Amino acid sequence: MAERATRAVMDALAVIGGEGAARFVGGCVRDTLLRRDAADLDLDIATRLTPDQVTRGLVAQGLRVEPTGLDHGTVTAIAFGRPFEITTLRKDVETDGRRAIVAFTTDWSEDAARRDFTMNALYADPDGRVHDPTGRGLDDAMAGRVIFVGDPDTRIKEDYLRVLRYFRFLARFAEDTPDPGALAACARHADQLVRLSAERIAKELLKLLAARDPRSAVELMSQIGVLIHIAPGFSRGQRFRGLIDVELALGRAPDAELRLAALGPSETSGALALAKRLKLSNALRDRLVAACSGQFTFTVEMSGQALRRAIWVLGASACRDQLLLSWAEDFTPAAVSEWGRQLELVDTWRPPAIPISGDDILSMGVEEGPRVGRVRKAFEDWWLDQDFPEDRLAALDRLKRLSTAIT
Repeated sequence: MAERATRAVMDALAVIGGEGAARFVGGCVRDTLLRRDAADLDLDIATRLTPDQVTRGLVAQGLRVEPTGLDHGTVTAIAFGRPFEITTLRKDVETDGRRAIVAFTTDWSEDAARRDFTMNALYADPDGRVHDPTGRGLDDAMAGRVIFVGDPDTRIKEDYLRVLRYFRFLARFAEDTPDPGALAACARHADQLVRLSAERIAKELLKLLAARDPRSAVELMSQIGVLIHIAPGFSRGQRFRGLIDVELALGRAPDAELRLAALGPSETSGALALAKRLKLSNALRDRLVAACSGQFTFTVEMSGQALRRAIWVLGASACRDQLLLSWAEDFTPAAVSEWGRQLELVDTWRPPAIPISGDDILSMGVEEGPRVGRVRKAFEDWWLDQDFPEDRLAALDRLKRLSTAIT
């Protein structure tokens, strides 16, 4: 279906503008050349046609079109339910580091000149023929070199988010020594990151942390003073490095959100401050806070009973996060199996229902009011101390004695 949809869009653009009117561009070309999984990658298309020509022509060909970014020359075509971003070739007229005013062009080289990295300035015809206007994008991609198109300072001044994008691409693609000129330019402009919206910063940072192993890139960010301009609380280098060791040892997929927690403060107030600074979603904020709550001390020697109690109190998700972060603090290959058993318990054990109810407490002669809560809390503490016994008669006997003892 994806191939059918792609062919429909490219064939329609060829009907409108003739052969060579449109080419694939950017990530879909790069990742295909590098034989990386591009199945879920957006297929971005560049064209010499104007947005009006694209819109009228595709509609005439029976395709649906949405004007998703007309100010920047982008429309989205929908073919067989799949979206395709189609953008007219552009050149920058004016930039301020956050947004750009562009003019349309028909020159592929002018469009390539405004892109961030040479490996992203690659174009491909529908038949697979690759075009490399910068003259080095293909070689850089194949060699794992992240190189700015033209002058690094100029590219960064067009959009200061490119400082973070540079390190994200290092984390994902770099197989060579980072370009000293690019690192120097990133250091010179790192303080301009504060001009960007927190949402853009957070989105790019999470993409960076989702790389298989971003440790070298993050260390470079720290060394040249980039991290401090994102959030001053980023200081937990050992825990961050250890968490990635844990993930790699277990074969777990990268967890960018937990890596953010590992990199950030270890106390709840710091986690809240980080979430506020980056304007994180409520769900992500709550996860960071829960991961840093520190209610339990997780160790490799932690008993099954203590771990089950933590699961009951924290919930499995927060318990898992805290366990992984504790493991990351002191990762050693020799302890993988022991910690792995702890993690397996968190992943598989499900707490039973507490074997008493509010009606049971009232039936013991406890009047409605605060005393009911005190009795229930005392019973719960006993139940947890006994490691979740399910004997109903024993539970009622204990409840009866507590109801008499607690005033």
